[in-house]
Amino acid sequence: MSEPQLTSDPSRAAALAVAATLQAAGHTALLCGGAVRDGLLGRPVNDFDLATSATPEEGQVLFPEAVAVGAQFGVLVLPRPDGDIEVATFRDDGLYVDGRRPSGVAFSDPPRDAQRRDFTVNGLFEDPLTGAIDDYVGGLQDLRRRLLRAIGDPAARFEEDHLRILRAVRFAVQLGFAIEPATWQAVKRLAPLVEDVSAERIRDELLKILYYGRGRGLRLLRDAGLLPFVLPAVEAMQGVTQPSIYHPEGDVFVHTSLVLDQVVLPEPHAASDDDTRVLLLACLLHDVSKPATRTVDPDGRIRFNGHDHQGVAASAAILEALRLPKRLVERVGALIRAHIQIAATPQMRSARLRRFLAQEDLELHLALHAADCGASHGNFEILAFLRERLETFANEPLIPPPLLNGRDLMTLGYEAGPALGAMLRWVQDEQLEGNLQTRDEAVRGVRAQFPNPGGVEPRD
Repeated sequence: MSEPQLTSDPSRAAALAVAATLQAAGHTALLCGGAVRDGLLGRPVNDFDLATSATPEEGQVLFPEAVAVGAQFGVLVLPRPDGDIEVATFRDDGLYVDGRRPSGVAFSDPPRDAQRRDFTVNGLFEDPLTGAIDDYVGGLQDLRRRLLRAIGDPAARFEEDHLRILRAVRFAVQLGFAIEPATWQAVKRLAPLVEDVSAERIRDELLKILYYGRGRGLRLLRDAGLLPFVLPAVEAMQGVTQPSIYHPEGDVFVHTSLVLDQVVLPEPHAASDDDTRVLLLACLLHDVSKPATRTVDPDGRIRFNGHDHQGVAASAAILEALRLPKRLVERVGALIRAHIQIAATPQMRSARLRRFLAQEDLELHLALHAADCGASHGNFEILAFLRERLETFANEPLIPPPLLNGRDLMTLGYEAGPALGAMLRWVQDEQLEGNLQTRDEAVRGVRAQFPNPGGVEPRD
């Protein structure tokens, strides 16, 4: 048996150790899938999966800590400190009856196992101990040609697992590959099958398409005819014209795809980061209610009154249907709500501006605004203004500690109730405007502004 190759990657080292144990016991053990593909492309490898001739029972003897996550499919997961390693027995798949998984499997060998996989570039095997590549499906040639091709009959592959239709778009943008013509035609013809895929699986692929593909991913979804089945509200953006003075780039769909192309993600970023997902989804959906709110004045002026506020509810409905967490949905909604408000920041009083600058996810708000401007009129004056104001406030808290609280007001003789909140808001406004700086000044100001201790609304 060959000695394991030296590696500084702890995840790969763990996979080498597992392969060495399997081979020492007389079994074939090969790296498969994305680990081989990305390694050959010189891309970072995140998961090291192994395919083996060992049955699950034989694997369980060699690795007592293994967890059988797909016993009927011959899959074991080995927990390791630097990431779990999936070990699957070579297999043939039976008939697919639900558009997702085979009705049964039969254990087989590498050539037959390769034939059941989705795309040729995912059907390669590598001996992790020698580096030798086994290619039974033409994956090496397609890697060199930067081409995504279904293994065998594309329609058959997509009818087996309907999610593969979306995965074709995802791999195309993730790898920067073209889609082979017959595979592309099958994607377009069978796009309606995606309706049968669970919301969770669609969500995961869509997030990866946005992350890896940005605007190209969205345009590929459109060209494939997939938008009506995964994002019908985004499909409706096509052909919705906008005022050319603000949007010389074109309709709402064109603008949205360009915003995705323009956006700069927060560092460090990954497809699974919540900040990244919030920003990408806000870019995708910030104008989602423009089709519903579009009106044309008698003089021909196009308006989208209220599309920001209506977009909050519309985006929530879309993201909740995709089973995204409530907190993430709320954060996306906050970005959509403020993406028009940000244009008024130069005219805001100091108190309101400071509250705007102190809100959660400010950097995501600014990133969305920058992408929105870059994808349309190209005017970044407001962004420069906000950056300058942030610099001005850099050495002091945007929202300083309050000068008074509710207990203080009741001590002054004011009654508990809703009026206290209005009074405290007035005190904070005056503090943020620089008109009140000490507690004593706040007490005097309250007594002058609210002379009736019984509790009154502030005067204009």
